[in-house]
Amino acid sequence: MKFTLSWLKDHLDTTATVDEIAEALTDLGLEVEEVSNPAARLAPFTLAKVLHAEQHPDADRLRVCRVLTDEGERQIVCGAPNARAGITVVLAKPGDYVPGIDTTLGVGKIRGVESHGMMCSERELELSDEHDGIIELPSGEVGQSFADWMADHRPDDIDPMIYIKITPNRPDALGVHGIARDLAARGLGRLKPLHIEPVKGGFPCPVGVTIDPALKDTGCPLFAGRLIRGVTNGPSPAWLQARLKAIGLRPISALVDITNFFTFDQNRPLHVFDAGKVKGGLRIHPAAGGEEIVALDDKTYRLRPGMMVISDDEGPESIAGIMGGAQSGCSGETTDVFLESAFWDPITIAATGRALKINSDARYRFERGVDPAHTLPGLEAATRMILDLCGGEPSEVVIDGAVPVTDRAYPFDPDRVIRLVGMDIPAETQRATLAALGFRLEGAMAHPPGWRPDILGEADLVEEVARIASLTRLQGKPLPRARAGVPEPVLTPMQRREAAARRTIAALGYNECVTYSFIDARSAELFGGGAEATRLENPISSEMTHMRPDLLPALLQAAARNQARGHADLALFEVGPAFHGGEPEEQGLHATGLLVGATAPRDPFGSRRAVDVYDAKADAEAVLAAIGAPAKTQITRDVPGWWHPGRSGAMRLGKTVLATFGEVHPRILRGFDVKGPAVAFTVFVEAAPFPKARGATRPALAQSDLPAVERDFAFVVDDGVEALALVNAAAGADKALIERVSVFDEFRGERAHAQMGAGKKSLAITVRLQPRDKTLTEDEIEAVAAKIVEKVVKATGGALRG
Repeated sequence: MKFTLSWLKDHLDTTATVDEIAEALTDLGLEVEEVSNPAARLAPFTLAKVLHAEQHPDADRLRVCRVLTDEGERQIVCGAPNARAGITVVLAKPGDYVPGIDTTLGVGKIRGVESHGMMCSERELELSDEHDGIIELPSGEVGQSFADWMADHRPDDIDPMIYIKITPNRPDALGVHGIARDLAARGLGRLKPLHIEPVKGGFPCPVGVTIDPALKDTGCPLFAGRLIRGVTNGPSPAWLQARLKAIGLRPISALVDITNFFTFDQNRPLHVFDAGKVKGGLRIHPAAGGEEIVALDDKTYRLRPGMMVISDDEGPESIAGIMGGAQSGCSGETTDVFLESAFWDPITIAATGRALKINSDARYRFERGVDPAHTLPGLEAATRMILDLCGGEPSEVVIDGAVPVTDRAYPFDPDRVIRLVGMDIPAETQRATLAALGFRLEGAMAHPPGWRPDILGEADLVEEVARIASLTRLQGKPLPRARAGVPEPVLTPMQRREAAARRTIAALGYNECVTYSFIDARSAELFGGGAEATRLENPISSEMTHMRPDLLPALLQAAARNQARGHADLALFEVGPAFHGGEPEEQGLHATGLLVGATAPRDPFGSRRAVDVYDAKADAEAVLAAIGAPAKTQITRDVPGWWHPGRSGAMRLGKTVLATFGEVHPRILRGFDVKGPAVAFTVFVEAAPFPKARGATRPALAQSDLPAVERDFAFVVDDGVEALALVNAAAGADKALIERVSVFDEFRGERAHAQMGAGKKSLAITVRLQPRDKTLTEDEIEAVAAKIVEKVVKATGGALRG
């Protein structure tokens, strides 16, 4: 929304400066985007007088002038044809910036003659396009500020323009009068009331108007208009053209400029039809679908069923509330016009404008909501201006429908301002504020005006009072503590666990990704999702139709994008929710990491190798340790289908799955266009049990001062026997005494088959025994060793290797 200072002063009696007004507007919630003040650009320039002018010795079109300035006489070379002795001019001194030529002046030589400044034309000062000569002023003293001279003699040429950003809930501020109302309520002046006298019609209107019954209750409750005959549609007066130009509008003709003026002046969009081109009456009705209309922007629009349209007897003449048609548009030959003022449903206007992709000032206002009670006064005010500027004779007003009832009331409790906002404002001041904003107060009830459709409750009344009083008056006060002393931790145990998982994965060298919780249906199906329960009703794009069943799809998509840009080695992770249903409880917190490519860059030491399943397993174990999961878990092969069979596993605590890890299935990699190798892990953060003892201190370190004993065993087993089965069997031989079991050798292949038989392999393990009470004797060690052999043979069907 743009307006000028003089325009604002038509509605606000104020002595406030532009800076004070701009500051108040932003504080009121009408954020100032730009202030264009021509006077500020003219501030460096002063008035001077030419004392003498003579021909340049080396140029026919240049004159050398002696100019009297506030700093004494100066020599200036000038090429203007009107440069002569005795005239008062506008002087730019060395160091001044001249906006029209985008140049900062300096002392220079022109054809060998020194010049100490410049005498300016109007175009060089961006006052107009006039550049046939330098400015000649009829009055003024040497040294006087040119900006002050313009303020006294040509104030309209330096009228400051203010551009404010309007939020969708403030349609009342889309008119200069509404902005003035807010400033007056703040105390920056007095609001000038609108005095609109009805214009008496001299004859019945020959153009009838009817609203289709289907639209009277919804789309168009009120439509009014009148014929004005005998008008002269020439250029609009200079003051009107200047205002429209100042806010970026192009003056077209007096009739069109008048409707544009009221759109911005009083937030009352209007439209004028060339009555000579209207056949019969005007009918407001929903489009049947398929009708075409050439609008005022010279584009052809095909209407869809239900769109509101204004038609005469021969077809559509206007897209209701959005843009008029070119067929009935006014021109210089127009002598009879039909002036229309109506109230349109905001939702219908918004839907039509969005569907047709039309952005107009009328649509912008109607879809946010205009004052329905100002429909007829706006018509009368525009009629008066047309008669004043274009002449003519008005008809009686024709109306169909009635002004919709918007009256509503909400309880107003002055004490609630203190409770909600924390500002101590006297009750009388609060009531005066609401009255200044146009609210009607009846006892303890407040009735919002028709131009404030955003006021929908008691809290909105409090907001209006606080807004006018200025929220900058708020003083920060600490909240009272519920209990004295050190406050309890704010984060929950699960939030602390989530932070620990994120910090640990980042410390392992991964880069964190933050992706959408929505993925496309195909990706969701690849990871066990895509069900109807997780489909979004209103997705923001076709690639975000389902809630993600896992974090891995988004990480694979990120990896593919990075590989396409030349980044082959990647370590990505994300911590966030995954969804296996549509209910709030059907989601879980996952921590997922993805490794692609190699573990290190190329170097002379051979450090580079492809990532493998053990990298993912080690990282998953590190995350589990960081979140407090038990150290001893079982690893099984029953994993979802997006993991590579035989190269993946699940870490379990009984039946609870704590994490999955392994290579990503080649089918999945091909589906996401990721070039392997790629390994990943997913830790189910919420699955790990919390420790039973919840204390601030750690348990004492359990350390033994007795020497540990290690024994090595080699077993011959079938090729299909897993090393984990052997390790678990050995560890179960004596859980109290055996501290650790690890595999240190595997012998398999043709040589193993030749020595041990076909289909056999050898697995060697180290068992560490850690006594707690006394040093183990040889007999006790041998007894434990025998039990280990017995357990392993029974569990694997193997034998101790000889």
